[in-house]
Amino acid sequence: MSPMSSHRLTPATIALLLIPPLMWAGNAVVGRMMQGVVPPVTLNFLRWALAMVMLLPLAGWVLRPGSDLWTHWRRFALLGLLGVGMYNSLQYMALKTSTPLNVTLVASSIPVWMLIIGRVFYGVPISRRAALGAFMALCGVVVVIVRGDLAGLTSVQLVPGDLLVLLAALAWAWYSWLLARPPANEPAAIKADWAAFLLAQVVFGLVWSGAFTATEWLTLPALPAGESAIQWGWPLVAGLVFVAVGPSLLAYRSWGAAVARVGPATASVFSNLTPLFAALMSATLLREPPQLYHLAGFVLIVGGILVSSRR
Repeated sequence: MSPMSSHRLTPATIALLLIPPLMWAGNAVVGRMMQGVVPPVTLNFLRWALAMVMLLPLAGWVLRPGSDLWTHWRRFALLGLLGVGMYNSLQYMALKTSTPLNVTLVASSIPVWMLIIGRVFYGVPISRRAALGAFMALCGVVVVIVRGDLAGLTSVQLVPGDLLVLLAALAWAWYSWLLARPPANEPAAIKADWAAFLLAQVVFGLVWSGAFTATEWLTLPALPAGESAIQWGWPLVAGLVFVAVGPSLLAYRSWGAAVARVGPATASVFSNLTPLFAALMSATLLREPPQLYHLAGFVLIVGGILVSSRR
């Protein structure tokens, strides 16, 4: 199916398109709720470890000796670093000082960074329409980061979370280009099986995430005797199950099936619902109602992406 192909939006297709942004918004809200329950990088490691356990019955063959995974380990190690080890760790770290709505809004600038990376590293030209859309989306990100106080732009003090989510967006944009421009010799059997393709990334991503988690624990402040940095209990278990099943497996599978039906252009429009869902969840679960500048940033980001993707 070509990138510009389309399919009638049946109720089943719409459901597939709504599941990923809903899960991604829930990931940001749960990540915020887990602050103080488990360190953020450790949360990412536990999330993907549980997801790997669930993937093994579906695609465990990809880890066998002689699998094409080991021949192409460098590619999957890089994908695992960017998509599993870095992106989610940076998002969870960002949620220590930023809100789920801020995180999802700034992350909505990923298409802009994809344009820039495509031009700089892949020689893909940027049209005037795409440049205008990118400028609008960047303005939306700036509005969110400065909390709507454009007059104080020169003296704004960024919270660490804003910068971390920008790094996460850059990591995901690079990851997306690696997916969009696969090598000619990429193993067909792994690429054709969504579970095998994800597991191939997760197995290396856990190595990276494990190293990052070890570093996190070495830098944690000392706790009084008898206290732990991880608050074991049902809230942590429920949060881990959600982020492992929802954003990791269900969203990934639904996104792949939806793109196959309607193409990436239509699907990307639905992905911009993530900040809207995050706003509704934050207001309901975290009592963090959206502000007027969130609406302005959302309109600019979504408008910019629509302008740049329109043909």
